[in-house]
Amino acid sequence: MSDRARDQVRRMLALVPYLQDQGGVPVEQVAQDFGVDRQTIVNDLNVLWFCGLPEAVTGDMIDVDMEMLEADGVVRLDNASYLQRPLRLTAREALALIVALRTLRETVDQGAADAVDRSLAKLESAAGDAAAAADSVEVLSAAPVDPGVRATVQEALTAARRVHLRYLVPSRDETTERDVDPMRLLSAEGHSYLEGWCHRAEDVRLFRLDRVVDVAVLDAAADPPEQARPRDLSAGLFQPGGDDLEAVLELAPPARWVSEHYPVESTEEAADGRLLVRMRVGDPAWLRRLVLRGSGSVTVLEPPALAAEVRQVARMALQEYPSG
Repeated sequence: MSDRARDQVRRMLALVPYLQDQGGVPVEQVAQDFGVDRQTIVNDLNVLWFCGLPEAVTGDMIDVDMEMLEADGVVRLDNASYLQRPLRLTAREALALIVALRTLRETVDQGAADAVDRSLAKLESAAGDAAAAADSVEVLSAAPVDPGVRATVQEALTAARRVHLRYLVPSRDETTERDVDPMRLLSAEGHSYLEGWCHRAEDVRLFRLDRVVDVAVLDAAADPPEQARPRDLSAGLFQPGGDDLEAVLELAPPARWVSEHYPVESTEEAADGRLLVRMRVGDPAWLRRLVLRGSGSVTVLEPPALAAEVRQVARMALQEYPSG
C-alpha cells in the first residue's frame, strides 16, 4: 500500500465516527478538522459511499448525502449504525488476527510493540479456543533483529541524527561501511528495514535490520537532500529500474520457479516445457550466480555479451573439478 493510500485509509477510519458524532457538518469544516483540502475530503466521501459490511449490496452500504457536497454543503452520514455495534469475530477471523499480531510483534519497534501486546492480550482473552488453536500454528519468522540495533536506529530517527552502519551484503559476502541519514523504519515482507539517504550510494536505500552488524549515532544531523523520497511500496518492496540490464532467460522445467520468485516483465511458453522470461537485472553478477545455481536449467539468451560471459564463468568453474 502506498503512503497516500495508507493516509486515506487512516483518515476514513476516523471520518466515519467523526461524522456520526457531528450529525451534520459543513464540508469546509471537515477539511479543516482533518488538516486537508476540501477536494481530498470529497474524494474520501466518494470512496466511503461504496463501503459496507462484507457481501453488502448497494442498499446496505454507507450512505453519504452527496447533494450536500456543493460549495456550502453539509455532510451527513446514514446507514452506518452497524458500525456502533460491538465487533463479533468468527473463530477463524480471531485465529487469523492472533497469528498476524504475533507475527507483527516480531518486526515492530518497542513503542509499537506495547500497543500490539495490549491488543493481543485483549483478543486472546476474548477468543478463548481460537487463541489456544493459534498456539499450534507454525509461523515462519524473519531473522531476529538485535534489540540494541533497533533501539539505536530508533534513537537516531527521534533525534534526527546521522548513523554509521556496518552492513552485511550477503550476495557479495561483504561487510560494508556506510553513513546514512535515517528517514523511517518500516516493516515489509516479514522484515524490518531502515530507509535512509546513503552517502556511499548517494541515493535512498533500504537496510534490513537483521543484516546490520553494528550501528552508531553520529554527531552530524540527518539531512537527506531534497530529492530523497520514501519508496512507494504499493507494487512490492523491490522493483527493477528502467536503467537495469534487460535479459532473456530460458528456464527448463526444474527452474520455472525463477519466474515466480523474481520480478519478470514477460513470460512465454517454449518447447519441452521450457519457459522464456524477460527480466531486468541490476547486478549482472547476481544473474551469473543464478545461472550457475541452476546447474544447466537456466540459460541466458540475451544480451549476447552477457550470455558469453556466463558461459565463460561456467567453463572456469568446471575446470576446478577434478577430471575422471
